[in-house]
Amino acid sequence: MQTDPQISQLIPQVTGIAGQSGDAMINTALEFVRTHLNMEVAYLSEFIGDDLVFRAVSAPGFEDMCHVGGSIPLDQVYCRHILAGRLPELIPDTGTEEICQSLALTHAIPIKSHVSVPIRRRDGSPYGMFCCLSRSPRSDLTPRDLNVMRAFAQLSSDQIDDRIIAETTQSQIRADLSEIMTAGKFDIAYQPIMDAIERRPKGFEALCRFRSDPYRPPNLWFEDAERVGMQADLEIAVIEVALKALKVLPADIYLSVNASPATVASGRLPTVFAPYPCERILLEVTEHSKVDNYDALLSELAYLRFSGVRLAIDDAGAGYSGLQHIIKLHPDVIKLDMSLTRDIDKDLVRRSLAAALMRFSSETDAQIVAEGIETEEELAALTKLGVPLAQGYLLARPGDLGAALDWFTTDNARSIA
Repeated sequence: MQTDPQISQLIPQVTGIAGQSGDAMINTALEFVRTHLNMEVAYLSEFIGDDLVFRAVSAPGFEDMCHVGGSIPLDQVYCRHILAGRLPELIPDTGTEEICQSLALTHAIPIKSHVSVPIRRRDGSPYGMFCCLSRSPRSDLTPRDLNVMRAFAQLSSDQIDDRIIAETTQSQIRADLSEIMTAGKFDIAYQPIMDAIERRPKGFEALCRFRSDPYRPPNLWFEDAERVGMQADLEIAVIEVALKALKVLPADIYLSVNASPATVASGRLPTVFAPYPCERILLEVTEHSKVDNYDALLSELAYLRFSGVRLAIDDAGAGYSGLQHIIKLHPDVIKLDMSLTRDIDKDLVRRSLAAALMRFSSETDAQIVAEGIETEEELAALTKLGVPLAQGYLLARPGDLGAALDWFTTDNARSIA
């Protein structure tokens, strides 16, 4: 549709409002069109079965007649007639239209003038109507006014379609995640956290691997869970399975599990940890997640740590709030991200930062774990700095629980050295 130049000047007054959500933009569009056309009522409706349901309304003083969530049978309103071409979209005077006069609603309000444009989805299917009405005849309404309605109806249609697509996508994500958790469609891989000198496990990090076709990396599943409000549910489901390893691992071996700040702040972890020896649990809080409420997080962490759980900051040096995050949480363990440890033997800047973190850990009674170690040279550089624990493919790849237990068999003399 080619837009009238005057209309083109009007649209930015709505679309240019920064920071508005789709629904807010639709409400602004209705208010703008209603006042621009000087009419009493404007609304956006959706067709649900045989009813018209009001989804957005601008009708000051007429809220009892027209309100969000209210509905009217479609056979009592103009919509079907407009869609079928039996009524025009622009009706300056309903008294000239026989169909309008045959409907009780016309006389009940009364409706003396009416402008209504179909809202269609991108596939062409009708969603509802974008309407304005007045209790007075409006002989001054022109095709240009109808084009104003059409332009804003199209704007609203785009917002609606985007929302429906997003809701459909989120609904599918929720269903997929629910199935994963209900059916246990994930496995736990245990990666050794090694003594950097002796190259023997001191603990294991529990990592999640999802069974999906096609395969998707774990981070995508956790990101999806966060998007649809299931982050804590998914993380806790994984933690519950991972913790069972503590029943069979040696008593001096700890288990590290991952949780986002939001999951910790939810207050659900104490119940999950309660059946296990908490002194053998290391809780890794990912550093690249934004902390919205430090007070709630600190309160929950204080309770967990009082019970014996130790706290680790994961991915130090690669995350959202950097050293501020470490300072506020006072972790027992700081895990150096692989972006810091990679090629550390060749990079003075990386070594200097790692050395600074070592000094920090020494003065705060924290322990350093270096992640992502892939070469002997990296490990040598880190041990020279005094890093006591390391993790990475050079030392051991993640494996199932059986592989973890193999480290402690009587005849096992495994050592990379």
